[in-house]
Amino acid sequence: MVAEGYKQTEVGVIPEDWEEGVIGDYISFNGGSQPDKSYFSSSSGKGKIRLIQIRDYKTDKYITYIPEALARRHCDENDIMIGRYGPPVFQILRGIKGSYNVALIKASPKDALVHDYAYYYLKNERLFRFIDKLSRRSSGQTGVDLVELKQYPLPLPPTLAEQEAIAGALSDADGLIESLEQLIEKKRQIKQGAMQELLSPWVKEEEKGKGKKEKGAKPKLKEGWVEKTLGEIFSITAGGDLRVNEYSDTQSPSFSHPIYSNAIGNKGLYGYSSSCDYDSPAITITARGGVGHAEYRDTPFAAIGRLLVLIPKIKLDCRYVCEFIRLHITFSSESTGVPQLTAPQASAYDVKIPPVTEQTRIAAILGDMDDGISALESKLSKAKQIKQGMMQELLTGKTRLI
Repeated sequence: MVAEGYKQTEVGVIPEDWEEGVIGDYISFNGGSQPDKSYFSSSSGKGKIRLIQIRDYKTDKYITYIPEALARRHCDENDIMIGRYGPPVFQILRGIKGSYNVALIKASPKDALVHDYAYYYLKNERLFRFIDKLSRRSSGQTGVDLVELKQYPLPLPPTLAEQEAIAGALSDADGLIESLEQLIEKKRQIKQGAMQELLSPWVKEEEKGKGKKEKGAKPKLKEGWVEKTLGEIFSITAGGDLRVNEYSDTQSPSFSHPIYSNAIGNKGLYGYSSSCDYDSPAITITARGGVGHAEYRDTPFAAIGRLLVLIPKIKLDCRYVCEFIRLHITFSSESTGVPQLTAPQASAYDVKIPPVTEQTRIAAILGDMDDGISALESKLSKAKQIKQGMMQELLTGKTRLI
């Protein structure tokens, strides 16, 4: 049953007074252009313009300029840009002024469509899945099917005022997300600075006195600090094999112990085991592929052979050592194929450790910072979920602001 005041359409139930159109009725699309790469330059100057590429929306590392006379397509910071190729295909971007290249498409809303409303409609998850599915069917490089995109339904509020109200609410949600992202980045930078200070094992120059520094003199460790190899303070072994009959994708009373692999996302969580291979506290280090990522483990766990597991042989704070490894150690791999770190190789690396009480103090400070960052990341995740729900409600008229 369709509620009174609503109607059934291709994109679901929408208000009766909303128009039923397609994207091509309200938005025009223009592909990018670029000159031969021989005209590319990394330096700006008179008569040059920035050539915008998809990657430029993530990093300024590859800024490129071309002669302005050869620029054929232009955009400003507010223009809606679409990443033509993937992965991921159909990225909706904006924020850079210049001349855009062949991997980008500019979406220009017509008079009946509020600019920001168009931006948010193109960013909706249902449309992304539609375009992504089409691109996967094609052979060769994935890309946006403009013909199909133009025919995709676009239900539209009857007035510009309602479009503006919807776009404004979603923009406010974006503002909250952006402020949280900036705060998280600031907190990470603060923690990095604290790590540089707290985990430095060396006596500062101003603390050494005013005596003349001897040529070639080695840095002096802080009082009470000692240098040890990882092999001296840890028993280091590779994780075991995945036992199918003792493994589950979900946690339950029967499968309660986390299994860690070489994956870094979600701290390497692979699944859950009915048995425990290692007690806590411990450290795991990725041993294949992207070698050297260290994680502190504070609960009993199982581990797959693509991880090295470090179990302390002496009294120490594993949290401290994990932070020290992250800051000071870059593990290298001797293999010529897939990078691999072995237990004997890891055992030879040096760490500098203060007395245990100092280790615990340092770990607690950095742990509190991590907790603060994690709380903000959780808040950010919820804000993104709320915004996604808002888009589903507002862009289909289920919730109306006017």
